[in-house]
Amino acid sequence: MKPILKKHATKIRFGLVGAGNTLLDFGILFILASFFGIPNVIANIISSSIAFLSSFVANKKYTFKTSGQNIIREMVLFTVVTLFGLWVIQSTIIAIITPIIHHAIGNDTLALLVAKLIATGVSMTWNYLLYSRVVFKR
Repeated sequence: MKPILKKHATKIRFGLVGAGNTLLDFGILFILASFFGIPNVIANIISSSIAFLSSFVANKKYTFKTSGQNIIREMVLFTVVTLFGLWVIQSTIIAIITPIIHHAIGNDTLALLVAKLIATGVSMTWNYLLYSRVVFKR
């Protein structure tokens, strides 16, 4: 079991960082909107920005353990890779797959949810590959 964990340690850390930042994003969004009455869009911008910065730091220091690199270069590449995954890859997959799933199950909300889950998996793979080979390359 230990050899498997050691072999996939970076991937496991990546998953933990992603899950933690997703919880951070949702938690801050909920607190700002529900307890402080901040409008949803503003609360989302704040929460996703904090989670984005947290993701950069955690992936740099914890997941890929890089230091002494050009932080500006890493931040620019991280931003480009992440936003491409979110805005281009996920949007394309959602646009293509949602109608297919809707046709199969007949429910708009469930079709969107399933398509988003699939799109998230693809963009996570995209992020991991480019973070490890380009952004936080040792």
